[in-house]
Parts: sequence; structure tokens; C-alpha cells
Amino acid sequence: MAEPRNRYSQVSLILHWLIALMVIGQIALIMAHDATEGDLSRSFVMLHKAVGLSILVLTLVRLGWRIANPAIPLPAEMPKWQALLARGTHVLFYLVLISMPLGGWAASSAAGRDIDFFGLFNWPLLPISGGREVAGQFMDAHEMGAKLLYVLLAMHILGALKHHFVDRDNVLHRMLPFIPRRP
Repeated sequence: MAEPRNRYSQVSLILHWLIALMVIGQIALIMAHDATEGDLSRSFVMLHKAVGLSILVLTLVRLGWRIANPAIPLPAEMPKWQALLARGTHVLFYLVLISMPLGGWAASSAAGRDIDFFGLFNWPLLPISGGREVAGQFMDAHEMGAKLLYVLLAMHILGALKHHFVDRDNVLHRMLPFIPRRP
């Protein structure tokens, strides 16, 4: 019988860390937008939209990869409640990383605002109307998603650190190539 995998695939690692870096970049971009005015502020928002749509595409790719390549098993000694929390957090991550860009896209579409995709082309708008009022409703949901994302990020990072420093297991090793496997 083959030994179970104890590391995620290179594709999974690349997608995980690329999306993670892009999410951190999104936080920085929206903070930069809030701290500036005029053309510079608008440039930050345009870049935020393009990165958000990139996160949407990459998350869909990652979800497809995950369906084709199921997750490696969690440690057998992990309490059931922790395993459920870990899997539930991952499901919520997928939902948020899909729904937030969709909400932003819908808000731009409702307001009739073009989405410049990194200066390459205008991303097509969704067939949604309603103007500023409907766009505002989508943005309210988008902002609630951001708050949920912050909670998920904190749980995810704290959980990984707990596994590494308290449980002293190999959970963090599975996602960070430079951390040696514990015996």
C-alpha cells in the first residue's frame, strides 16, 4: 500500500501562496486608496479591481485543482472538532474568495464603471443595472466579505502557528517547503 502524501503538490503550493500574496496586496491597495485622493486613488481602485478578478480566476483554478486532486489527510491524531474547523475554514475561504470579486464586479457593472484589466483590456461588465443604489448594496456585501476574510485569515494563520509551535506536528510543513518535516 502506498504511503499517503504528506505535502501538497507544487501546483497547490503555488496557487495557495500566489492567492495569499494577492490578498495581502488587495489589503494594501485599498488602504492606499483610502489614504489618497484624485487620480492616484482611482489608480489604486483600478488595480484593486484587476487583482480581485485575478484572484477570482485563480481561486476557480485552485478549486478545480482541488476537486481533481483531493486534499491530503489531516493528522489522524487531530481532534474531530479541529478537523471540522479546518475544513470549514477552507470552504469559507473558497466562498469568500469567489464571492468578493463577484460582488466587486457586480458593483462596477451596476454603476456602469469600466474595469481596466492591468491596461490590457476592459473586463466585460455583467448585465446588471440599477446605478449607484444597487452598486452600493453590492459594495456593502463586498465590505462584509472583507471583514469575514480578515477573521478567516486570522484563524488560518493562528491555526497554522498553533500546529507548529504548540502541537509540534507537520501541518505547517505541508505548505511551507523550507520547514523540515518532524519525525
